[in-house]
Amino acid sequence: MAITLTAQDKDTLRTAAYGAVSLMAAADAAGSPHKVATHGSIALTSATGPVGHVLAEKSKIKDLNGKSAAELADHVLPALTTAMTLLRKQDPAEAENFRSTVGVALDAGMRAHKGEPGPALTEMYRKIAGALDAA
Repeated sequence: MAITLTAQDKDTLRTAAYGAVSLMAAADAAGSPHKVATHGSIALTSATGPVGHVLAEKSKIKDLNGKSAAELADHVLPALTTAMTLLRKQDPAEAENFRSTVGVALDAGMRAHKGEPGPALTEMYRKIAGALDAA
């Protein structure tokens, strides 16, 4: 089934996916935030299907310059829920592809962390998963 995404829909998907990786990096501020961000972003580039094409597009992603994790979360967590909602309406399989892609990126970010992930990183993972499941 083909899906139709507006420019705004695509912006929402990119904000949600790359924003989730940014939130994980922000939660690992005392550890290896750059490694978390790098590994998570690389994982997003491995996405396939319509979601993969959207995430591979070269464009500026808005609202990812928050001055705090809270400010960033104000934009990213709703974008995750919105992305899942709009994809589920058009193609439930593609919604699952998006959820899986973000999950792989989060897992890659968690593995980039030295040692066992701390409570802040684990809690941010939980919040992101909750936003994905809220749709």
